[in-house]
Amino acid sequence: MGNHPRPAAGIAGRRGRGFDSRLTTLLIFLPPALLLFTLFVVLPIGEAAWYSGFNWNGFGKPTRWIGLDNYRFVFDSRGFGTAFRNNLLIIAVSLLIQLPLALTLALMLADRFRGSVALRMLFFLPYVLAEVATGLIFSFVYDGNYGLLASIYRAFGAEAPHLLASTQTSMLAILIVVVWKYFGFHMMLFIAALQGMDRNLVEAARIDGASRWQVLRFIVIPLLYPTIKLSVFFAVVGSLQLFDLVMPLTRGGPADSSNTMVSFLYNHGISRMRVGYGSAIGVILFAICVTFAFTYKRWFMRNE
Repeated sequence: MGNHPRPAAGIAGRRGRGFDSRLTTLLIFLPPALLLFTLFVVLPIGEAAWYSGFNWNGFGKPTRWIGLDNYRFVFDSRGFGTAFRNNLLIIAVSLLIQLPLALTLALMLADRFRGSVALRMLFFLPYVLAEVATGLIFSFVYDGNYGLLASIYRAFGAEAPHLLASTQTSMLAILIVVVWKYFGFHMMLFIAALQGMDRNLVEAARIDGASRWQVLRFIVIPLLYPTIKLSVFFAVVGSLQLFDLVMPLTRGGPADSSNTMVSFLYNHGISRMRVGYGSAIGVILFAICVTFAFTYKRWFMRNE
């Protein structure tokens, strides 16, 4: 009877020690992370927001304050509107072509068979290749005079198009490269999710007489929802930040037809030494990305 309080005291002591260990871990690891985040994220964002209020070329100290005029100039720019539409087009192609292609290949290659690992690596290899190297390779492939595309057209007796030099086809050429390069990354995400799936559910459905389509629609796809949501998030954010592929291929041309928002920032802000104008574009892009991230997390990944 007199021993009852002792276990409670022991539990309380263990809880206290557990809290102390978590607090110690936070005190050790949180300050360096906050310091790095502040130095490399918060301060540059604040600095860009400050510079966006000036008409400044990057030399000396900014003194010519113009308020929100840089933002007005950005939204009045036809080139920025084209860049924004191009980003939306990249997002649409990523969601409607790239992700379904990745999911289809993942369903085909998730099971182990002879050559499956080699095929996975073959499809994943473009993602490993650096973006700039990819852009340079495809700039030679698309070359209308000496590239691979030109050789194929000449083999059929036709004149090769100059895809990167036309305002009608330059964005199409970039979209093909985007799909080719990044679908392997999403495919590997889906394969990892498929291999971690409870196979007993699939086997039980097949025993009950479910067809392959029914198993895919009512069991496999619902179990993949968390991975699909994550893949959509990566695809959208990556599409908004696309830059490294555009510069070696077209540099945003011809006539700004293939600019993304980031390449537009570089071409019209940094290259032309309009730092205030470029900072305004950067702030707008940051606001778009943050708004999407928080909205997507709140509505689609609330329980993830």
